[in-house]
Order: sequence, then structure tokens, then C-alpha cells
Amino acid sequence: MKFKSKILPLRTERVAVVLSQDDAAELGLLPGDRVKVSLDKRSFVAEVEIASEFVSQGEVGVCSFTAETCSIEEECVVEITPFARPKSVEYIRKKLDGGRYERVEIGQIIKDISDGILSDIEMSTFILANEIVGMQNDEIQWMVEAMVEVGEKAVFERGTVVDMHSVGGLPGNRFALIAVPTVAAAGLLIPKTASRAITTASGTADAMEVLANVNLSVDEIKEITEKVGGVIAWNAATGIAPADEKIIRVEYQLELSPTPHLMASVLSKKLGSGAKFVAIDIPVGSKAKIENVDVGRSFANSMMEIGRNLGLKVATALTDGSQPLGRAIGPALEAKEVLEVMERKVEGDMLEKSLGIAGILFEMTGIATNGYQHARKIFESGKTLEKFREIVAAQGGDENVKADDIAVGDKRYTLHAAKEGYVREIDIAVLNEITRTAGAPKDKGAGVYVHKKRGEVVKAGDPLITIYAEKEWKLDNAIEVANAERPIVVSGMVLEVYGRRGV
Repeated sequence: MKFKSKILPLRTERVAVVLSQDDAAELGLLPGDRVKVSLDKRSFVAEVEIASEFVSQGEVGVCSFTAETCSIEEECVVEITPFARPKSVEYIRKKLDGGRYERVEIGQIIKDISDGILSDIEMSTFILANEIVGMQNDEIQWMVEAMVEVGEKAVFERGTVVDMHSVGGLPGNRFALIAVPTVAAAGLLIPKTASRAITTASGTADAMEVLANVNLSVDEIKEITEKVGGVIAWNAATGIAPADEKIIRVEYQLELSPTPHLMASVLSKKLGSGAKFVAIDIPVGSKAKIENVDVGRSFANSMMEIGRNLGLKVATALTDGSQPLGRAIGPALEAKEVLEVMERKVEGDMLEKSLGIAGILFEMTGIATNGYQHARKIFESGKTLEKFREIVAAQGGDENVKADDIAVGDKRYTLHAAKEGYVREIDIAVLNEITRTAGAPKDKGAGVYVHKKRGEVVKAGDPLITIYAEKEWKLDNAIEVANAERPIVVSGMVLEVYGRRGV
């Protein structure tokens, strides 16, 4: 049947069309069914929504996302035909029943996700099946290869190309903003692609976006990297491993991140960016994605084995995932703290981790036998900051920006300690919740500053955290979360007493 398109003032992050009840009945379609939409000698597959309003018979409603993605204008004439359930759904069901994928099967699933053929429900089933049943290393390798195959790729004709990544989940974990320019200052090429916030309140790309444009194409990444040595860009904008971004979107809704997907996500992006040497950060902690050291070691070994089979030299580092890295959480606060560390050479866990990860790459590539010391020498010479400013300028930012120039939310509230003691525990999940409730990552100035970290002495009335927001009502909501939960647990040295006289 032929229809005239009608652009609807709606936006959903999936390709879908809306038909009237009568037209849907004529085609034998139910909500969630797939159709093939054909126009101008091209076609795409879309999910069907059925409405009693908004569209009339003979019209097909198209949301703005679908219109932009599929180049549909108002009143285009399109032909719509039912589209059979894809074979990949059977493969997903097979995994859910305890089976394992063949190479061709996981390849078809990833292609169908990339092409927008699988629905959110089917992708959710794919995620759940892999979470419950798991995947073997060869299955993960095939998934990585399929993700890279359907996406853009960066190819460098010269230089040693390296990269770094974190499996994520840790608030404030933007060490790449220091490590990348340190690595680039040593003459290596590092086309770093990074995520926006997934399980935290701010991703590396969110923090970098405060300072420069992160929406770069593969060609722009290649050009900038070859010019200044490094780049810090947003994964999704590059078109590298596009299926991964779609999977991540559904994972976020499910609050799930299966281990096989973590591995495939990291390795596909590194392979697609043209890297040959990769350093991977694995934060370990009770509230982190990787909950303990034993799980972390198993994860690390699998990453290195799969990477080797893909032609990547992978090194991994288990790091502390029990508390935030640095003290700032939220895009602007994190960008500000990173600049403070580089400008004032502030010692602490942020600098130590940044130099440690950079040092791993120096040792992998043979630049230095003591990579950490080589990285520290570069940092203390001022070359890290100098190179960072070059990268910011190359990505369209102000190369003269200073920490004091970064604006943060002007609506603020400080949570104070009720008693004297020391910080026994920090709940990173609660800190993420508070920061998101305050408006991050959408509101760049929203965030949380952690005044006291684990093991530090606290006096009654000392500030524990300060919440920043751009809107008063968001600050109020964040305060409510902070007071209801316990983001920071303060304890005295004596936890319990037994055998006291008179008891």
C-alpha cells in the first residue's frame, strides 16, 4: 500500500512509523510488527505503532528521528509492506535456551541491530540471554568482529596508534583527559573515543564537551590525531561500532551491562579506531561493574585473550572502584578539576591513575621501561597541559581556557557531618543518583563535590559533599535523595562494645 508521509512532532531513538487503525488492519499489522518502507529506490525497516489520532487513512506518521535518519520529508509518497520476523530472533531464543552462537548467527544479530531491524524488546531479550547464559570468548570475539564490520573504521598510514579505555561505572573517572595528552606528548597517536554517561552521571565525553566539540566523524578524528597526536571524541558520533550504541541505550533502560557486552563494547571501539596497543582500566568495588578482584582477574584475562585473537595487544589494570576518582562528579566540575590538576600539578588519585595508565602504554610500545616515571616526567615538564590545550583547540575549543573559567551550577547545598569520626564507606551508586537528580549530564553545571573521602578524618559540622545544580527544583530533589540515602558513612574508631560493666 502507498501512503503520504506526515512528520510528527515526536522524537524516539528508534526507527518507527505510525499508521491508522484501519490501515494497520488492512495490512494485518499489530503494534510492534515490522514493515518495509520504500521510497526513491531505497528502503528501510521500521516498527509499527498504531494510533486512533494524529494520522488519517492513507497517511503514515514519521517521528523527527526517523525522518532525519531515513531522509523523509513531509508528504513523501512511500510504499509499506509487512516484513517477516528476522532469523536473528531465533538465534537469540537459542541462546536463551542455553545454547551458543555460531559465528554467522552472532554476525546476523549485530547486523540486524545496526540496521534497526530488531525491536527494543528483541534487543532486551538479547541482552538478558547473554546476561543469564553468558558467552564464551570465541562468541565475544565474533561479536566484536561483527560490530566493527558494520561500522566506520579509522586507518592510519603512519605512527604507532594506541588507545585506552575504562569499563566504567566509577563516578569522576575521567583520567583520559590527563592520560591522553601525556601519551600524545610522547609522540604516540591516540584517537581516544569515549562514552557519554551510561551507568554514571558523567562520561568522559560529557566532561570533554565542556571544553571542546566531541561530535567528530572518523575522518575528523584521523585528521586531528595526525595533526596534534590525540583526540577525545564521543563514540556514537564517529559511526564506529554503531550496534554497540544501540545496545547500550537499551542496557541503560534495563540497568544491565552483561560482562560479554562490556568486553565487546570496549574492544570493538578500540579495533575500529585503528589502535594496535590498548590499556584497559577495570575499576573493582562492591558497587562497581566488576565487584571483586577475582572477577576482575577473570575479566582481564578474557580481555587479553580476545584482544590477542583480534590482533590487538591488550594490557589491563585493576583499579580502586570503591570511591570516586578525584572529588568532582558532573561534567563541568570534572573538567574544572582536570584543569586544576594539570595547571597546579595537584597530587592525588586522579593524577596517579592518569600517569599509571599512560605508563602502561609507554611500556607496551617500548618507549620506556618505567612507564610511570616517564609519564610523570612529561607531566611535570608541563607538556601534558600544553598538549591538552592543542587538542582542545583542534577540536574547536578555547586553548587558553583555565580551571577558574569553568562555570558550575549556582544553586548549591552542602551536606555536613553530624558527628566526629572518619569516612568508612562511600556509596558510589548513591552519589551517581544524587548527581543525576541534580541534572547531570544534561545540565553541564550540575554535580557533586566530595569533600571527604574514605579514611579521612571528619569533625562534626565538616562538609561531606556539596551539590551543584542549575535549577532550584532539581537541587531540591537532589537534596531529598542525599538526606534519604547515606552517600558517605562516617564512623568512630570504636564500632561496637562488648562486656562493658553494667551491661
